[in-house]
Amino acid sequence: MTNVLGLILAGGQGTRLGVLTEKIPKPAVQFGGKYRIIDFTLSNCVNSGIYRIGVLTQYRPHLLNKHIGIGKPWDLDRKGGGVTILQPYSTLTESVWYKGTADAIYQNIEYIDEYNPEYIVVLSGDHIYSMDYSEFVYYHVSKGALATIACMEVPLSEAHRFGIMITDIDNRIVDFQEKPKQPKSNMASLGIYVFTWNFIKQVLIEDAKDDSSEHDFGKNIIPKILSTEKVYAFPFEGYWQDVGTITSYWETNLELVRPIPPFNIHDPNWRIYTRSEEMQPAYISSSGEVRNSIISEGCEIYGLVQNSIISQGVNIGVGSIVKNSVIMTKVEIGDNVIIEDAIIAENTIIKNNCKIGIGEFAESKYDKKVYNSHISVIGMDSIIEENCEFGKNIVVGNDTVVPSGTKIESGGFFF
Repeated sequence: MTNVLGLILAGGQGTRLGVLTEKIPKPAVQFGGKYRIIDFTLSNCVNSGIYRIGVLTQYRPHLLNKHIGIGKPWDLDRKGGGVTILQPYSTLTESVWYKGTADAIYQNIEYIDEYNPEYIVVLSGDHIYSMDYSEFVYYHVSKGALATIACMEVPLSEAHRFGIMITDIDNRIVDFQEKPKQPKSNMASLGIYVFTWNFIKQVLIEDAKDDSSEHDFGKNIIPKILSTEKVYAFPFEGYWQDVGTITSYWETNLELVRPIPPFNIHDPNWRIYTRSEEMQPAYISSSGEVRNSIISEGCEIYGLVQNSIISQGVNIGVGSIVKNSVIMTKVEIGDNVIIEDAIIAENTIIKNNCKIGIGEFAESKYDKKVYNSHISVIGMDSIIEENCEFGKNIVVGNDTVVPSGTKIESGGFFF
């Protein structure tokens, strides 16, 4: 894999995650008690033997930049390789953001050429999955392909959400549909690509000159090269989830507490690496009780936790009950608090006698496209004062102070 360069697209906002991505990009959102979403792609790289990686950031990159740093947790702090953060930059004539996924790679041609790779692997930094990219690259080489796209079979009812590949018996792609209303196949693109660098470099240069192009791999580059070049689908049968909605994020987290989870974060042969604060071991008091949950380092549990993900440094007070919820780092939960079916973002304080996620579901009065389930969401760095009562499918903004005794009915909001 020494002739392979990994490029991780990590600039997306992830608007469908609502307040969870208002202050940070989607790849920086916490997941699974101690990780951030981008950790899974970075770990896939090093587990696959790819140690030369460029991370292309854009939207609110500061936390992501700090998290990755020089790449030490992933063994990427090395000479002749390692990880490089690549942000949009100014030229003599203009200063622009990346216009699309293809443009992001195009704007970093000079960086890529410094390594002179034979192949590049273009990856998304906002999915939860494990994949051995060395198998992906070897497949690409064995087919004599110029471009190979990782694909996965999805239910036909869900195919309209993806780029759909139509292949022949040898897995060569013969047609492509971008989020079709009437899909011809259920073979969906995962947005993960292997390209022969000398080939795709010239395609990107030509695309950059096309003012009518959106400079996107799915919309422009792949359809353009299909008719004349060897483009193959790589069938992927492992675990992959796009945690791009409130519901999918919540469900994918809580899958981890199943007796046999569909995604194994405990595999010693495929470790997930991260940068996290060194904390003391978790403490569960005589009044505390934990059932079927993940409890991370630095937690103090004095109440009941059931079927939940509790991240690092969380305190849960006496008489409090947390069920079916994702609690992010350094959340403070007071005494006699009830939390059900919720996502509580980082550094939030919930004071005594509050109730969150109680009652019946109601449609959101704020944004039905984003908040459309029974799950209640509270943004980071917020303070919920004592004796508040929140229904289901509510949202509280980031950096918000909710006064004592406030009641938010199901489907309501507070900013």
